[in-house]
Amino acid sequence: MKIRAWGVAWAAILALAGCSTVSDVYERVAGPRPKVAPLPDFQPLAAARVIWQGQVGVAGRYVFVPAVAGDGVWAAGEAGQIVRFELGGGQSSRRIEAQQRLSAGVGADRERVVVGTPKGEVLAFDAGGALKWKTAVSSEVLSPPQIAEGIVVVRSGDGRIFGLNAADGKRKWVYQRPSSPALTIRSVAGVVMDRGGVFAGFPGGKLVALDLQSGLIGWEATVALPKGATELERVTDVVGLPVVRDTEVCAVAYQGRVACFDPRSGAQQWSRDISSTAGLVGAGGHLYVTDDRDAVLALDWRSGASVWKQTQLAGRQLTAPAVAGDYLAVADGQGFVHFLRREDGAFAARVPTDGSPVTAPPQPIEGGVLVQTRNGTLAALAVR
Repeated sequence: MKIRAWGVAWAAILALAGCSTVSDVYERVAGPRPKVAPLPDFQPLAAARVIWQGQVGVAGRYVFVPAVAGDGVWAAGEAGQIVRFELGGGQSSRRIEAQQRLSAGVGADRERVVVGTPKGEVLAFDAGGALKWKTAVSSEVLSPPQIAEGIVVVRSGDGRIFGLNAADGKRKWVYQRPSSPALTIRSVAGVVMDRGGVFAGFPGGKLVALDLQSGLIGWEATVALPKGATELERVTDVVGLPVVRDTEVCAVAYQGRVACFDPRSGAQQWSRDISSTAGLVGAGGHLYVTDDRDAVLALDWRSGASVWKQTQLAGRQLTAPAVAGDYLAVADGQGFVHFLRREDGAFAARVPTDGSPVTAPPQPIEGGVLVQTRNGTLAALAVR
């Protein structure tokens, strides 16, 4: 049976055999779950507000990530709605009806919009809304497809990664790891594409780098090794998206570590024991990570040394952080978006949305972030 693991901001689900309660699973793996912290009082250090919002339809049990393309943003809902909003004012400028349920989205560039379905289909529409192609992959699509260099990269729920021709959807390559642990987190994290490479984390604490054009593996690295006496204790899956820059690629694992590697060779540069169910982001000289107790930490990107730690949002089911200028944005299970000062983690501002959980990390835009709630609100927030 499938049971929800508490606090997994990316809607991760542990696929387990047998019967256990949510509390049983969390406490057996991570100890007693923290109480939901009340909203902290603070003196605002920044002005933050919703500059526009629109509706795209509820997400259901899936996680939908909006995609910025040019001067617009595409967003989707479970019932099959795909909507384009103008970034400048939030006007709805195009609506596509996929005519079937969706489970992931959106991947977009200036020419096409790509979404996935629970049946394992990948649908590509042109910018005008016409269906251009439909391709089947091996299982449900849980993460937004990515587009680069004429290739659409799709990750299926069974862990395979597909490279599809962006023009017609024909398969160019598929990558599949040879084995998988008995228990894994049902992750909705996809892949990161950067300068001809595809970077993805896997169950068992593995991080791989693939060639975008061929799908051939360049290297495999170990973010964290499983440890413990039981299968639950040995769940050590890379969560969220890797962070890639010229000199490092970094990732974080549940019940594991944050680790950074050389992007060319996969050689480890440093690691730090931190467990996360949400993920991390990098900017400037720091990595920012939400840990599995909903603390937000800043680490020195060169060494992993602690810079600061914000603990006053414990138990609020935080997303991974997003960078918004001089601030970090994290959203929570009650629909609040919290802005923290990047230099020291101090609370700077807080903005409510529609009261439903935000399960996907906020997406950076100029001057702020985009958030999409489970009830289908897409909101653009500005902070200064």
